[in-house]
Amino acid sequence: MAQILAIHAHPDDIETLAAGTLALLAAAGHQIRIATVTGGDLGSARTAPDETAAIRKAEAAQAAALIGAEYRCGDVPDLGVFNDDPTRRTVTELLRWAGAEIVLTASPADYHPDHEAVSQLVRDACFAASVPNYRSGQAAPLAAIPHLYFMDPIGGRDREGRWTVPDFGADVGAVFETKRAMLACHVSQDDWVARQHDIPNHLASMEAWTRRRGRDFGIEVGEGFRQYRHHPYPRTPLLQELLGAALAKVVDQAPRAAS
Repeated sequence: MAQILAIHAHPDDIETLAAGTLALLAAAGHQIRIATVTGGDLGSARTAPDETAAIRKAEAAQAAALIGAEYRCGDVPDLGVFNDDPTRRTVTELLRWAGAEIVLTASPADYHPDHEAVSQLVRDACFAASVPNYRSGQAAPLAAIPHLYFMDPIGGRDREGRWTVPDFGADVGAVFETKRAMLACHVSQDDWVARQHDIPNHLASMEAWTRRRGRDFGIEVGEGFRQYRHHPYPRTPLLQELLGAALAKVVDQAPRAAS
């Protein structure tokens, strides 16, 4: 069975964009680990950063446990994620901790600077994680560069509003209630998302997006991914093969407004 790591910037990013896929893979017996680079310490106007991070990390661990996954946090501050050597070593250690053969991470272009920085950090850490003399902590180096996949950006568009077309998707209809339950663990974000993002119901927003992406695959609900295949990263379609019957192909690449 495969060792799979989903790593994004903040608690609730993974649940919004890839929890269905992780639920499918966990049900198939694969080892799933979930990590965030930050603890989401700035994600509240009501509590101090340390308290906010503690709340949000507990919510992330609760969500991960719903699919039998372990959660870990890099504890980098919100809005303080940069592609520098100390942070790269932190991210490399997370990949090594997971023993990752497959890594799912943030889109290279997204609305949030932490998302974009994490995408670049994870790409570079995938390379660094198998370099024996690149020290990152206690975990052993990986045997090889893992297969790397990018999740969708939030809302499917980059900072300039350009539509992102996935390489393939996962049909998450069979596990959508699990995906919803995982995001529902992030209770602390109800008020924050309404305040900061003008989204009054983040569960409904996630469902609308997952249905919108599903239309690109001709299915009810879906999650999209792009594989990073540049040398010397693996080019074989390992995640696609593991998805099996849940693998979905793009049938409509015409951009449409989210609904």
